[in-house]
Amino acid sequence: MGFPVSVSVFSISIPLHAVMETLGMFLGFRYFLYLRKGQGDKLPDSNRLWVIIGAIFGAVLGSRLLGALEDPVALLHSEHPFNYIYQNKTIVGGLLGGLTGVESMKRIIGESQSSGDLFTYPLILAMIIGRIGCFSMGVYEETYGLPTTLAWGMNLGDGLLRHPVCLYEITFLLLLWWWLLRIGKRYELINGARFQLFMIAYLLFRFLLDFIKPGSRYALALGSIQLACLAGLLYYIRTIISPSRLIKKQYA
Repeated sequence: MGFPVSVSVFSISIPLHAVMETLGMFLGFRYFLYLRKGQGDKLPDSNRLWVIIGAIFGAVLGSRLLGALEDPVALLHSEHPFNYIYQNKTIVGGLLGGLTGVESMKRIIGESQSSGDLFTYPLILAMIIGRIGCFSMGVYEETYGLPTTLAWGMNLGDGLLRHPVCLYEITFLLLLWWWLLRIGKRYELINGARFQLFMIAYLLFRFLLDFIKPGSRYALALGSIQLACLAGLLYYIRTIISPSRLIKKQYA
């Protein structure tokens, strides 16, 4: 396989990454609408709309800001810092920014109910599809791993055998999806529990994964994404310490 991978559409070559990123967002949103129609929604239509708006704006802003902070030296020396910020993005910033946007919007409109459960599986689907696109970029986008001598190391375009971290993440997300389904069948969870479990699991995974990814390091030799993951895990510390608070009852 040659990297980056492109597809031809009417004689126009388009990066597969752009195709998969767009497809992931489209299918993720359609899946959200499907689940909302089938399961119902605890939020009124107007409040759900404001929550989605908060999620979108928060995700875009958080994704760009954290993405730009992955390489602070490049940001400081950029001739066009706003353009540099716009061109960089990361899913961890998108998730945490989206969470911040949603919670801020809920305070504004006076909505107290949890709103994340309906987003959980569509987010996982969109992330899996998006990571296929990231993998197709090889080393031409900063979603690759450090060199490795392990048997499954892959040449991602620079002649070195590297950790295929995108494939690791896709595998993890599939397993997380399966685990959340199992948990939902075994226990009756409180509203919002599914999203909390998803966020805790993913933030912990990304914190560990970034040890085998290149990038600038800050305090304690941690990258900006790892520090953001720790901040997110701290936000959920009560649930991490006492996960039983998410359970209403166990099915027989």
